[in-house]
Amino acid sequence: MKDSKEIMVSVDSKETRIARMNQKRLTELNIERKKNRLISGNIYKGKVTNILKNIQSAFVDINENENGFIHISDVIENSQKLQEMFEIDFDFKGEKSVEDGDISTHFKVDQYILVQVVKDPIGSKGARLTSNISIAGRYLVLLPNSPLRGVSRKIKEQPVRNRLKDIIEKFELPSKMGLICRTASTKATTDQLIDEVRELINTFDEIIENYHKAKGPTCLYRESDITKKVLLTAMDKGYERILVDHYSTFNELKKLYSRHPEHQVLKIEYYRDKLSMFERFGVDKEIEKALKRKIWLQSGAYLYFDRTEAMQTVDVNSGRSTSDMETKDVEEALVQINKDAALEIARQLRIRNVGGLIVIDFIDMRSRKNQKRVLETLKDALLEDSAKCTVLGMSEFGLVEMTRQRNKESLIQTLMCPCPYCNGQGTIQSHETASIELERAIKKLVMDGVKGSVEVTTHPDLDRYLDGEDKDFLDKLAKKESIKLIFKTNNELHLNDFHLATPKGSSSAVKK
Repeated sequence: MKDSKEIMVSVDSKETRIARMNQKRLTELNIERKKNRLISGNIYKGKVTNILKNIQSAFVDINENENGFIHISDVIENSQKLQEMFEIDFDFKGEKSVEDGDISTHFKVDQYILVQVVKDPIGSKGARLTSNISIAGRYLVLLPNSPLRGVSRKIKEQPVRNRLKDIIEKFELPSKMGLICRTASTKATTDQLIDEVRELINTFDEIIENYHKAKGPTCLYRESDITKKVLLTAMDKGYERILVDHYSTFNELKKLYSRHPEHQVLKIEYYRDKLSMFERFGVDKEIEKALKRKIWLQSGAYLYFDRTEAMQTVDVNSGRSTSDMETKDVEEALVQINKDAALEIARQLRIRNVGGLIVIDFIDMRSRKNQKRVLETLKDALLEDSAKCTVLGMSEFGLVEMTRQRNKESLIQTLMCPCPYCNGQGTIQSHETASIELERAIKKLVMDGVKGSVEVTTHPDLDRYLDGEDKDFLDKLAKKESIKLIFKTNNELHLNDFHLATPKGSSSAVKK
């Protein structure tokens, strides 16, 4: 059966949620909040605030919430790192090694420098920076301070690789500039590649011009916003439809797509139904499931996801599926459970956005051949992941060690906060998440045609958080539809609870 792939975009006042679907099933989730917008790829004029010679690093003020962090390996030209980042094979010789560098010979305190964010801030950690700038287009990546030129390893066909190499080798670029052909370049004409090179060089020239004009730390260039990223992903990854529940975002996507007349297979549609899009298509349930420790599999087996300071652990348990083993080959039954688990683990890692070291405890299998089968299933499932994954072999105890690139906060870090009721041993929804849920509940009243006064009762702590911008926004949202909100508090409510009392006297309580 042909894959049915679509992207759903749900927009609220403080949050945008992107759900990638395959056969109506959630395969990847991205949540971006205005308060914690992603800055990876942005280019800044930064100011060095501190140099740490013992770890060959420096802290840089980039006018964001936290100072950025740059290591010597992100200062000197590092072809090996560029190879890993863009999955390119370069021909290079005699490059200066990281060990030969000294951070203090490159930077001084209070010096202004041009840097780019390679990893978003996570928790209290500031952004990871590099001075090896790269500017990405749809087909090409410009390397303004590296002369290297290459073609993505994901392009397998040798004739196509040779054609692209020939094209970019003939480009006359300013000295010390390089180019990388992205996967999408396989479908580009020579004229399209030439046009994009010119556009990327002009972009870099503007960055340098603004760098000299800026009087302090500031952002000079922002990576593609989330709307543009959604469109490019849909076009490059072969999605059939983008479904959007926000009219202005829908119009923006249509406008951006009209600039690509050569690509006419993608449908962009506006979602109009009263029932929220994520609820109708089961995405809300998948998000709720991804926040839980225990995940059931169709076979009756289940997974446990646990987080420690050092790693994420996943435990595979046979559960109710053991009743089926009496009439089957036990070893083969265990292999099938482990293979099903491997597929779901790969999916959950994407949805939960788990990063760092991950240890998976599969059910023990006697045969090394069967262990290899399960391991190959896991590796194949991880090929769909946009984050880089590295999987080691399976130990004799059925343990698999792997790493997944950590590029932003996990789903739990985004949506949850430490629980004050149990002194941080668990988590509850943050006030921001509760505020967003309240906004959605009020929108639902609007869709249901409710008019008149509506009492909104919350815990006093949540009420204090809502004071100001949030209440002003909710009031304006409600007044447009002839609804007057009356905010009240109740100490007995859970921090995540809110009650909406409608004019008819009915009460709706939403438990978080």
